[in-house]
Amino acid sequence: MEIILLEKIKGHGDIGDIVRVKDGFAKNYLFPLKKALRATKENKAFFESKKAEIEKRNAEALKEAETLVKKIDGLSLVVIRQAGDSGHLYGSVSSKDLSALLKEKGYQVNNNYIKIDTPIKEIGIYTINIDLHADVVAKISVNVARSDDEAKSALKKLDEEAKKAEAKKKSAAKKADKAEENTQSESSEKEETKTEEA
Repeated sequence: MEIILLEKIKGHGDIGDIVRVKDGFAKNYLFPLKKALRATKENKAFFESKKAEIEKRNAEALKEAETLVKKIDGLSLVVIRQAGDSGHLYGSVSSKDLSALLKEKGYQVNNNYIKIDTPIKEIGIYTINIDLHADVVAKISVNVARSDDEAKSALKKLDEEAKKAEAKKKSAAKKADKAEENTQSESSEKEETKTEEA
């Protein structure tokens, strides 16, 4: 289907571009969110007559997204769900669930902007992207657990793992520095020997 983009869409084009997209993408995402119009003669004329207004609205939307990303980027949400002993959820966590949780915290985020690449069906901590605008992406952490205690325990474990990884990185850096120092001292010793021999 040919459409006219009413805002920049990552991987497709910029405002006013006429592009081909899959019908489902247009009907289920772009049209309901008023991000595009069918590329008909009438809509092309409409776009040209409203171009300045559309561009102004997009600039405002970008500003709003930049403000919101500062508030929610790095935010951590806890989702309590029932799950079996293996950690498999009875159901899954959807973008609508996350949108509702964000709304409870005072942030209006359309669930279509929340990108869950693979369904959340297990207990654990997930990093989720929220595409607030084509150029503005927030990352949030979603901690799915059976209880608040379990969520806290998972966070503690994650912190410990992060600290261990950081310690390993520092240790590896120290070893690399020491090896570099040894190499330099060996080469300077060789230079001194050459000078003495000369």
